[in-house]
Amino acid sequence: MYEQTLYKVVKDHIKPKVVSRMNRYKKWEYGYNKEHDVIIISRTGEIGEIYEIQNLKIALPKAKDIHKFDSDKWEYTEYPKELKKIKSVFDWEEYPVDFKEKWYDYIDNEFNKREKGFWFYNKGLATYITGTHFMYLQWSKIDVGQPDFRESNRLFFIFWEACKADPRSYGMCYLKNRRSGFSFMSSAEAVNNATITSDARFGILSKSGPDAKKMFTDKVVPISVNYPFFFKPIQDGMDRPKTELAYRVPATKYTRRKLENNESLRELDGLDTTIDWKNTGDNSYDGEKLKLLVHDESGKWEKPNNILNNWRVTKTCLRLGSRIIGKCMMGSTSNALDKGGGNFKKLYNDSDVTQRNANGQTRSGLYSLFIPMEWNYEGYIDSYGLPVFNTPKKPVEGPQGEMIDLGVIEYWDNEVEGLKQDQDALNEFYRQFPRTTKHAFRDESKESLFNLTKIYEQIDFNEDLKNSINVTKGSFQWENGEQDTRVIFVPNKNGRFNITWVPQVHLQNKRYSKNGTNYPGNEHMGAFGCDPYDISGTVDRRGSNGSLHGLTKFSMEDMPPNHFFLEYIARPQTAEIFFEDVLMACVFYGMPILVENNKPRLLYYFKRRGYRGFAMNRPDRKYSKLSVTEREIGGIPNSSEDIKQAHASAIETYIEHFVGLKDTGYGDMYFQRTLEDWAQFNINNRTKHDASISSGLALMACNKHRYSPVNKIKTQPVDLGIKRYDNRGTTSKIIS
Repeated sequence: MYEQTLYKVVKDHIKPKVVSRMNRYKKWEYGYNKEHDVIIISRTGEIGEIYEIQNLKIALPKAKDIHKFDSDKWEYTEYPKELKKIKSVFDWEEYPVDFKEKWYDYIDNEFNKREKGFWFYNKGLATYITGTHFMYLQWSKIDVGQPDFRESNRLFFIFWEACKADPRSYGMCYLKNRRSGFSFMSSAEAVNNATITSDARFGILSKSGPDAKKMFTDKVVPISVNYPFFFKPIQDGMDRPKTELAYRVPATKYTRRKLENNESLRELDGLDTTIDWKNTGDNSYDGEKLKLLVHDESGKWEKPNNILNNWRVTKTCLRLGSRIIGKCMMGSTSNALDKGGGNFKKLYNDSDVTQRNANGQTRSGLYSLFIPMEWNYEGYIDSYGLPVFNTPKKPVEGPQGEMIDLGVIEYWDNEVEGLKQDQDALNEFYRQFPRTTKHAFRDESKESLFNLTKIYEQIDFNEDLKNSINVTKGSFQWENGEQDTRVIFVPNKNGRFNITWVPQVHLQNKRYSKNGTNYPGNEHMGAFGCDPYDISGTVDRRGSNGSLHGLTKFSMEDMPPNHFFLEYIARPQTAEIFFEDVLMACVFYGMPILVENNKPRLLYYFKRRGYRGFAMNRPDRKYSKLSVTEREIGGIPNSSEDIKQAHASAIETYIEHFVGLKDTGYGDMYFQRTLEDWAQFNINNRTKHDASISSGLALMACNKHRYSPVNKIKTQPVDLGIKRYDNRGTTSKIIS
């Protein structure tokens, strides 16, 4: 059975007594509350439930005045016929005061819903939608007429409201599935925001200029045109412009005083607010000041355009000094990595709200949001706007009265099963309709050095298996804190090691000493490979990770053969911590290690600590052919083309034999980060692939006999004293 993980209600994040006291005096302020680390989107001074959506805690308003539709679900409310004929605020002025008085409450309520949001019962549950979401559902006309209520969109708009409320945020980076409605929702937000903002500019970008123009003319303009007169400012120019929508005279909230005094709007200052679009380019909107930037299809910017470069430029359009004055609403599915997806993936990862700098901002300034496809897949949403995750016992009704008798998860699994023989088609399906971020950033298989079919088969198997069952996170440490005694493994959710197997107790910490040097006692069982680093810190704090992998050989011991049992991909605060981590792992398992020696500090560390015997020499040369440094500390260089080819070949062979679906079932390679690194490995640019380097070295270490130099024996002819005869003719002759 599927369990939703998109959001959760956080209980007692703030003490109930505190909530009650602050609610009594209506002291909760809209925005980020640093004391309680929560973003308050309530504009009433009172808060209710706290949602956690993608690690962002958001306090909703307190449930009050909950509306109940006759159908116990969201219903679009028809626009009163008497008001439909009023086209502008100037037409409204011509009507008598008693007519205006009749419709005052109706208009006032619509403004309140726009500002504060709206509570209604949905399938018996009190449900909150933000003011922006209300404007989308009630007053935004899209290609099918009025939008349906969907729970996924409700959570999207709540997250977006939090991005707007948080002064640390530049907006959202939304990783979506195809046909999720983002273009219409962002267009609705642009119109909603622009019609209440003065002296501001709203911009639109997409994967190409024509796409941005189409979004403007087919979505933004129709939504604006169909607004009721009391929300719609008077605009300059054509009713349906092609390049810029300019608002002049504002629509205002009608107060009793204005009604009674019959105040004219003709003397009011104009909004001077515009919505326009730009052609796609790194410098689009450079130098502009924007209130809102709608960034559609940002995961599909292909060379020479670069979404990362553009965001660096447009980010400055949303701030004034250190103060953020505008927001970005960015959303997209992802192209293949080399077709714009790679840059978008980096931007999405840099928007993780759990990774903030000293100013409280993410690396990109945006907040990442991913909504899995099962929440928003057309045809599998019931009449209440709720996803039909699992196949129901009885068919359920959809929004248009159609019956749904299959769960979206089963449907998706069926589609995946049918595409498994066409890996590129399968990867495209994953990118369009992802259930995980890994699906969303699947790459094409054409350019991969290794067998992507097998790699992704293993990745999917691990995910379905809930990989935490097989992988334990933890740390190694010396027993009682005394170095060079016994190493023990301690499970720890914050540990840097991932392991899947430990040897039996009598095989742990096996080593022997010879001439004052320690040697591994379990060399026959396996070996480690390591891609080290030498410098503790880097300027941007984002240097390469240190990477370590452990692999078993075939052995008569009780252990899984040809199995990657340890993965370490981390960069501790100092290089010495990393060195000690590696040393303790080698000692605990009693296995040797093959290290890249272009960064030799780790090897010198091993020698200085008395563990030179653990550091393997390069297997492709005889000891007599090693350089002086190689004899001193061991290791293998990474510069040789032969070594590069042998290294890649070792990984390729392992994948073919031990990864993915085999005749006996799936492989037992459970380290997802390593699998993903293999999938993206580029032999001509190996510096970014720490996991591939160390795992390949572990394979070479365990199969060192394959790389041993072959002795060439020079042979000399030997005279055995046996004569040869030529028997042609009548007389035999000895051949000299």
